[in-house]
Amino acid sequence: MYLAGAAAAAAAAALLWLQRLLWPHLWADARFLLRALLCRRRVLRDAAGSSLAQRFAGLARAAPERLFLRFEGQRVSYGQAARASRRVANALRAWRGPGGPLRPGQTVALLVGNEPGFVWAWLGLAMLGAVPAFLGTALRRGALLHCLRGCGARALLVARDLYEAVEPLLPTLQELGIVVWVLGPGPCPPGVTSLQELMEEASEEPVPSDLSTPKDMMDTCLYIFTSGTTGLPKAACISHLKCIMCLGFYRLVGASSKDVIYVALPLYHMSGSLLGIVGCIGIGATCVLKRKFSASQFWGDCEHYGVTVFQYIGELCRYLVNQPKGEGQREHGLRLAVGSGLRPDVWREFLRRFGNVRIVETYGMTEGNVTFFNYTSTLGAVGRGSFLYRLFCPFELVRYDVLQGAPVRDAAGWCQRVGPGETGLLIAPVTPKNPFLGYAGGRELSEHKLLRGVFAVGDAYFNTGDLMAQDAADFVYFRDRTGDTYRWKGENVATTEVAEALAALDSLQEVNVYGVAVPGYEGRAGMAAIVLRPGCELDGAQLYSHVVEFLPPYARPRFLRVQDHLETTQTFKQHKVRLASEGCDPTRLPDPLYLLDDASEAYVPLTTRLWEGVVSGAVRI
Repeated sequence: MYLAGAAAAAAAAALLWLQRLLWPHLWADARFLLRALLCRRRVLRDAAGSSLAQRFAGLARAAPERLFLRFEGQRVSYGQAARASRRVANALRAWRGPGGPLRPGQTVALLVGNEPGFVWAWLGLAMLGAVPAFLGTALRRGALLHCLRGCGARALLVARDLYEAVEPLLPTLQELGIVVWVLGPGPCPPGVTSLQELMEEASEEPVPSDLSTPKDMMDTCLYIFTSGTTGLPKAACISHLKCIMCLGFYRLVGASSKDVIYVALPLYHMSGSLLGIVGCIGIGATCVLKRKFSASQFWGDCEHYGVTVFQYIGELCRYLVNQPKGEGQREHGLRLAVGSGLRPDVWREFLRRFGNVRIVETYGMTEGNVTFFNYTSTLGAVGRGSFLYRLFCPFELVRYDVLQGAPVRDAAGWCQRVGPGETGLLIAPVTPKNPFLGYAGGRELSEHKLLRGVFAVGDAYFNTGDLMAQDAADFVYFRDRTGDTYRWKGENVATTEVAEALAALDSLQEVNVYGVAVPGYEGRAGMAAIVLRPGCELDGAQLYSHVVEFLPPYARPRFLRVQDHLETTQTFKQHKVRLASEGCDPTRLPDPLYLLDDASEAYVPLTTRLWEGVVSGAVRI
């Protein structure tokens, strides 16, 4: 018996050694999968209700004095937030102006920045069963009208400080039957109503819960606009189920109700709203909400508010490591940073400068059906794609022809999977368990994101438009974006939208927009190759004024390349890949180059000396 026991122990030790050799992350994978399954079960079985409004109301009843939001000098408990949200709901429910009271299923667009009023309006609309549509605060004119039409908005709720963006459009909005409410005090012009005045007369009593009960968990409860490869922003449909699942985000990455979470990302983005605010509600934690991110104020804020969790995008971390070194930068309570887009060099420097902060890099898309979590904190990876992870989040990496802009297919017409370490297009099967809800508007908008007949007749896969690689150890790494979209300052920029804005200038004959890599910067900076009309000269000040008027800051091309003509493919498509690979270094390009200079409010010649300043970081772009 002794010999048998010894043999069993030796066999177990051998198996353990073999597991550590062949599958060193097996137990980490199993633990995360178990946590994900338990988190999903807990979120879906919560008796508080099936909608975000009902879940929030349940938490506010259970812990009304718990601190929910800190904003500048304000401290708002969960109970106070619930009462403010109910005032919004009752005010809009009692509205007797054009179109009558707000009804379940109707869409209300929000043009509001990072402030508590955004959250109260969102939750108040959710209590009525209305569908909020989050608008980017930099939208203006045609792009703003496009978004309002695209989501079928019945009303527009705009912050007082953003009203100037709406005022020129009032006649058009009235023709479209879109009611305008201002989130602030009056007086307001004819046809515009102050929501604050309505709220002053409204009750704080709960509205009937059946208004916010979804008929189907896959019904749309929210629109979040995202820039797609077709140009102008598209309204991604967010289901009740996806919104509810986001309640478990912070629990999944190891946060708890004792944490204080720092959110400086725009609330009109999924990372700020669904992950930041909804994730905070999901664990009953405190959220420190900032109007915008400030690297110089960050560590002081962490000390002042007692911040323990930071919701980031990679660019914010780069801002932090580029700040001058100071005393006490390792003396803080920050223990966890969660986000996406963190470059390995910034990641390494962040840890070196600021101490032992656990970083959980993630990957996901607003409208997508595939996500990754780097729960092992492996430098540079966006997550793991082990066989266990694929059980509940399936995906594939297929060969992609960058020049053709499409997946490579074999003689039979099927896509080809890549091997370990090879770069491929990330796609995910569309199934009832992993749906793609698409976009508001015509079916063609959603169809554009699907690949059909990938591995079998009748299958459908969501096309992320991202090139990724998975190594032999199952770690997944982001490589690049495909198509006509690049990422800059944490925003997706559609080249077609930028090109259309530039082409509206009479002096430009042809425009080709693409993204270029710039040393020291994440993502790709916008660059436009342009051809001037005969007899015209480049007016840097005029072009600067034009892009400032018609494009949001992140979409304005940082570089210009003036050419005699633009080369095209045999199918008359513009060359983008080659231009992007040639970059913006004036020592390597024969064409005149220009740089967007905010100080002089003009595009100025990009000299060798100026380029050296950009590369060294002395000149910011």
